[in-house]
Amino acid sequence: MDPVLTTLAPLLTTLASDVAGAAAEPAGLLPARQQMALSLGWHIVLACFGVALPTIIAVVHWRGAFRGDQGALLLAKRWGKVSAVLFAIGAVSGTVLGFEMGLLWPGLMGTFGDVVGLAFAFEGLSFFVEAIFLGMYLYAWGRMDPRHQFWMLVPMAVSGISGTFFILSVNAWMNAPVGFDIVDGEVVNIDPWAVFTNDQVWMQFLHMWLAAFMVAGFAVAAVYAAGMLRGRRDRHHRLGFMVPFAFATVAALMQPFVGHLLGLRVAETQPAKLAAFELALETESPSPLRLGGIVVDGEVVGSIDVPVLGSVIARNSFTEPVQGLDTIPPEDQPPVNVVHLAFQTMIGIGSLFVLVVLAFWGARWRGRDLLENRWFLRAVVACAPLSVVALQAGWIATEVGRQPWVVYGVMRTTEAAGDNSGLWWLLGATTVVYTAMTVGAVLVLRSMARRWRDGEEDLPSPYGPEPGDAEVEPAGAETAR
Repeated sequence: MDPVLTTLAPLLTTLASDVAGAAAEPAGLLPARQQMALSLGWHIVLACFGVALPTIIAVVHWRGAFRGDQGALLLAKRWGKVSAVLFAIGAVSGTVLGFEMGLLWPGLMGTFGDVVGLAFAFEGLSFFVEAIFLGMYLYAWGRMDPRHQFWMLVPMAVSGISGTFFILSVNAWMNAPVGFDIVDGEVVNIDPWAVFTNDQVWMQFLHMWLAAFMVAGFAVAAVYAAGMLRGRRDRHHRLGFMVPFAFATVAALMQPFVGHLLGLRVAETQPAKLAAFELALETESPSPLRLGGIVVDGEVVGSIDVPVLGSVIARNSFTEPVQGLDTIPPEDQPPVNVVHLAFQTMIGIGSLFVLVVLAFWGARWRGRDLLENRWFLRAVVACAPLSVVALQAGWIATEVGRQPWVVYGVMRTTEAAGDNSGLWWLLGATTVVYTAMTVGAVLVLRSMARRWRDGEEDLPSPYGPEPGDAEVEPAGAETAR
């Protein structure tokens, strides 16, 4: 045989295999993946504020309404208007996601729509309840006693929590499918209520709920930390920092424990995902903890290995191994490097948050005020974008780690996608729309902040008439003056 052909034969075989594999994939698979990554990754950030902000607002509103703290009531009023802006653009992105499920993944929804449809319906109801009471809350300023107005925040907070639970129940079901049988290729014996009680739903819900408070808490605290860096160290900024930072503290300290318990379940339910998390190419007993590193030509490169610690963290044992990827068929393995790096990014940022909050409260316990320390304020400002990075990294680890399955062990992602190559046009249009909404939201929020600094407090609420001439004051306001 010609030496040149002998040299090129393996390469040509590989290329032919890749082409054949690409041809076997539906034309709509890649644009569907890109579209879902864009829209879900964008929407989930806004969803965090929809989940957490009502509860954070409730704390300052209660302080203002029932304890006569006018500064706290002012914060509640401002944060309510910010919440309205974020909720409005979140409604657009959420609606887009609702249509996308059937458009991008016809195989999934056509087969399992009856199983997960109830959860989507309940999530929609939660959204409408939160929207209704948010509108009532905004409209009530200046027209209702703030003590009565406070109770409108309760259904807002509850619906934010319930909406998170319902949508996370669908994702948990995708990781641990229940509520149906497959007989002769047909989905039968459907029980949509089982989606809410599958083995993973509560821990996934709690993990995401805490993440929402970390994102919203650090983001709001960062705004006031940035103000203090510019010399605005009045009570308004300190209170605006302390309340959301307290919520972020609780979430940051609880999250490692919740994540650990959730990770223990992954060892039993999705061993390929755990192997990618831990970069375990082979089964080792005990397993090391690998910090950093990637797989190159079937070998781990650039990692720092800590002996035994992998088994301790992933299996709660000094000897129990992490099942290696060598025991899993190649066609059932996720993209290892992406999953591993995303997982460790999430863990690394979460560990940094723990250090930041412990430093603040530890210094406060010793009588030191780190709000006077510019380096600490800079660290808090950095925590805002880092919380978003950790959130996105966590979702990448979860969703990419489940590949190649869209419904684990039942339906592959290639089976869920359609064959519509025109989805690339939809991706382009969605990118333009989301970019415009992002720019618009930033401009509106910056304009609101500037006008508030200039003393314009009565900015009009969206979709509501101008407030009345006479405003109702909270109980104790006269005494406070």
